[in-house]
Amino acid sequence: MNSKFIKLALLFTLPINASVYDYIFPYGNPSFSNYGTLGLIQNPNARFYEAGSIAFNWTKAEPYTRGSIVAYPFDWLEATYYYTDINNARYSTSFAFSGNQTYKDKGFEFKARLLKEGRYLPAVAVGARDPAGSGRFAGEYIVSSKRFQNIDFTLGMGWGGLAGNGFKNPLIGLSERFRVRTRERDTQGGDFNVGSFFSGAEASIFGGIEYTLPNFRGARLKLEYDTTDYEFEGFPFGRDSDRLGLYPVKQPNSDFNVGLLFPISNNFQLSIGFIKGNTFNIGFSMNAPFGRKNPFFKKSDPIKRPDNAKIIKKVNTENEELFTYRTSLNALKENKLALQKASIDGDTMTILYSQATYLSYMQANGRIVDILDEILPDSIKHLELIETNAGLGMFSVSIPREIFKKYQPYESVNLVKSYTEVNPVNLRDKEFKYNPIVPYPAHFWRLTPVLRSQIGGPDGFFFGDLRIGYNSEVQLNKNFSILTDISSGLVDNLGELKLASDSQLPHVRTDIVRYLKESNDIALNRLQANYFGSYSKNIYFKASMGYLESMFSGFGGELLFRPFTKDFAVGIEAWRVRQRSYQMLFDHLDYMTSTGHLNFYYKHPATRILFTLRGGKFLAQDSGFNFDFARVFDNGLRIGAFFSLTDISKKEFGEGSFDKGFYFNIPIQSFFTNYQKGISGFGLRPLTRDGASFLSHGHSLYGITDQAQKFNIDRGWDWLYD
Repeated sequence: MNSKFIKLALLFTLPINASVYDYIFPYGNPSFSNYGTLGLIQNPNARFYEAGSIAFNWTKAEPYTRGSIVAYPFDWLEATYYYTDINNARYSTSFAFSGNQTYKDKGFEFKARLLKEGRYLPAVAVGARDPAGSGRFAGEYIVSSKRFQNIDFTLGMGWGGLAGNGFKNPLIGLSERFRVRTRERDTQGGDFNVGSFFSGAEASIFGGIEYTLPNFRGARLKLEYDTTDYEFEGFPFGRDSDRLGLYPVKQPNSDFNVGLLFPISNNFQLSIGFIKGNTFNIGFSMNAPFGRKNPFFKKSDPIKRPDNAKIIKKVNTENEELFTYRTSLNALKENKLALQKASIDGDTMTILYSQATYLSYMQANGRIVDILDEILPDSIKHLELIETNAGLGMFSVSIPREIFKKYQPYESVNLVKSYTEVNPVNLRDKEFKYNPIVPYPAHFWRLTPVLRSQIGGPDGFFFGDLRIGYNSEVQLNKNFSILTDISSGLVDNLGELKLASDSQLPHVRTDIVRYLKESNDIALNRLQANYFGSYSKNIYFKASMGYLESMFSGFGGELLFRPFTKDFAVGIEAWRVRQRSYQMLFDHLDYMTSTGHLNFYYKHPATRILFTLRGGKFLAQDSGFNFDFARVFDNGLRIGAFFSLTDISKKEFGEGSFDKGFYFNIPIQSFFTNYQKGISGFGLRPLTRDGASFLSHGHSLYGITDQAQKFNIDRGWDWLYD
């Protein structure tokens, strides 16, 4: 054992120091390991990306090909979902079931920082690989990293799959429970293996360095002492490990790995390496700081200012109010801001408006003040702006014109904020003097590409269906609208899909293969009528009917209590639905059910985590709870995860044991130079099962009333002058 520590010590004393001024570091982002998380080559480190970052990593090192999606809801938390193709094992023993497809392993990994790096102290983190999966790559670790000039040192201790070349587990001295590490094989999978954390007869010390080469555009050399237990993970001995195994994995000829990293930019990296003394690896990674205000492009979407503004202002000053109203309506319309009603009382002008362009509610208000300041008479000292959505009053903002313009050159948002009032609102339409006729019905639509996919099944790793989609909303009046989502297939490879549902529950989701295959021509995903209303400033309701989602139609509604100045909301929803036919047109199957939930929402002000708890009856007639937690960023990005527990057994639920997954919603405007209000969502469940399934109706009431709570308005103050 002493020789192992001597090797590790030599690695940390290599004579590679130089003056920091001899080096150029244009691309200094941390790099990924072969296991899909930030690290050295095989081993993790204690590095993290900034909060709001999302990354993708791909590596190939026989017999494993890995793809990982990595999210950073905080700068101290790394959450990874990975997919591993294990080439030395079969998907199943039945050729009729899975053909020659190789084994696929899905799992999660979490890493949390315990100590932030300081001048003298290293960063310290703790992590767990595959804590709730098959256990084929499970392991836990504590790791530290410290940078000195151009060298980043990493030293850690590992358990489980990281405990090769080990010594007696020091935790056994605390409790005998740490002596034996078990791998559950006869379960449905998906359970957290808490009892095996940091356990096993041995633990190991691993470490290495990442050395930035001088004047090579951020290229880095990685050297690592590897303690991966290659007899622990995967199918190490092929057929002798498991009946699914095909051939054994190469065992190490060396405990040292070497690799090179080539950053093409701060967002894209290439890597090569030589591990175990006998195996090459290659890989690449992409990352994006989606939590930033403008992740990629600076916006070039300036205000469209009125032509001849001075003349318009003079005419507005000398003439009747009606001309002021009309010129204000036209000026706002040019900037995609819809003035619905207005009044001038004394030195205050009140404007009721709606908008579907700006994610930041304060940015919309700032632009209204900036636009109208050029054309309104000087006698108007205050602007009261009331935003509406779906015909519901959301909030009002009262801004002094003089204060807004005074601090605009300096963008002193906090000073403007101290003079501004933000309040809830209860609409009274008849109080407005100017009520322009709105030309209903109003039609909003767009054509978009659509990709439907099935990933990781026994029929093949990926099946896709590329389509063209038509999305529209027709507003029949301010409270009543019809949503339409229809798509037409362009090209697909769904013909080979054949996996049938084995669920013991009503097949509310697991017949997804039939829905995909039998709707590959024309599919009506949604045709939903909605009516929105409010009982007071804090109580809202929605009634809906129609083809509510791709698999169910019916009717029902929601009721939501959302206090404006509080951090919580409470809602209830109830639906009567019938399952749609697999062609996803107008026919139905026999299955009918009622579903509903009591929903509680709480947003923690300091962390900006939105906690959502839903309890009630699900589509498959199981009852229980769904818990969702998501970090919400100022720019609209949301990174979240969820799990559900219902009254069905793990056996009834099937593979995975219980419902769980993660998602992130990215603002579309992140990819463009102009402002757009849309959100692009991505979600992933390890498995599609019937238990804990929600009705996925359009325009949820909590989303529609987002700006009816003060903390969602306050997060946009930094955008006031944009």
